[in-house]
Amino acid sequence: MSNFFAMVNRMKLIDRWALMRSASKENIAEHSHGVAVISHALCIIGNKKFGKNYNAERCAVLALYHDATEVITGDMPTPVKYYNEEIKSVYRDIEKKAGERLVAMLPDEFKEDFEPFFEKRDGDEELWRIVKAADKIGALIKCIEECRAGNREFEIALKSQRKIVDNIEMPEVKYFKKEFLPAYELTLDEHTK
Repeated sequence: MSNFFAMVNRMKLIDRWALMRSASKENIAEHSHGVAVISHALCIIGNKKFGKNYNAERCAVLALYHDATEVITGDMPTPVKYYNEEIKSVYRDIEKKAGERLVAMLPDEFKEDFEPFFEKRDGDEELWRIVKAADKIGALIKCIEECRAGNREFEIALKSQRKIVDNIEMPEVKYFKKEFLPAYELTLDEHTK
């Protein structure tokens, strides 16, 4: 019996933004889906607009699993996770061990297929950069949604996340920001006009 997929299924139980009062809860399964959609879009944008040769489908799958280790570690709040280099390093080791533990739950014949989602491999560096950028865009979108819901708790986070996304030096991100991000500010009625 393998526990791997049952554990991954528990992503829906791990809430994000634990230190913030949210108008709408977000769990890591929902977040990972959003990051996968944005990662896929960034790859398509890169391929169509900027002559890149990204594997969009692989990037989307990397994004789906990018926070899966949190079913073991929980979601460490960003201010804690990145407080200093020592904590960042320790947390990276914890995430690595959690990934190894998850992969160990698979039958041997499937381990090599899933290991790259938990242990970064040569050749996937560009895709992981895209996943990281999509993760930042996803955080910005969450802040936009919360502020649109009247939740002042996210006002400073919105400014911070907007600055982080503004500073990502990737043409795909700049294009997404210009072409697609403004729509997240609209109401349903404005979307359907």
